[in-house]
Amino acid sequence: MGTKTVDETGVKTDEQKTDETAEAPETTEVEKEEGADVTPDDAESSTSENEGPTGVGQGAGAVVSAGLGIVSLTGSWVGTVASARESLIGQLESSSSSDVGALIEKGYGNAWHATALWGGAFALVALIVGVVVLARPAFGAPGRPQAPGIKSVAWAGVALGVIGLLLAVLKYTDILLGLPSTG
Repeated sequence: MGTKTVDETGVKTDEQKTDETAEAPETTEVEKEEGADVTPDDAESSTSENEGPTGVGQGAGAVVSAGLGIVSLTGSWVGTVASARESLIGQLESSSSSDVGALIEKGYGNAWHATALWGGAFALVALIVGVVVLARPAFGAPGRPQAPGIKSVAWAGVALGVIGLLLAVLKYTDILLGLPSTG
């Protein structure tokens, strides 16, 4: 291995670099200014106390909860596709029938229920995610409070999930905007 400590270009070898680092202890800027006698272990422990969970995952979960709650209220692509599919199946099944009530029920009622089911599914997921985000500090670092912004957005997700779930149940049971009667 390398026997020279400095070659012609003035570059130091690994052996000389390790000798220099072993001789000079690391000092921080504060130590240099104040002349404090702090070991590197003390400096590391003080920075590790300030570090820790940042709450990014909880914040993301809160935003996901609120987003899913909004989707449950406004509708989703999946709900629209399911509704169109049920409408098409209903039209195919009742194409030979002249009964208007059966046409409305199979063509539009099933599509309405499919939309309500998908809205309810999104609302339920929003509710679960919001509750998990709110309950997370109890199981994580209990001495560390949750950021107010995370709590606010998580509560918004829970509220939107509850409203979306309530509306989905009302739509599915035809209490809210039921199908018109034909008779």
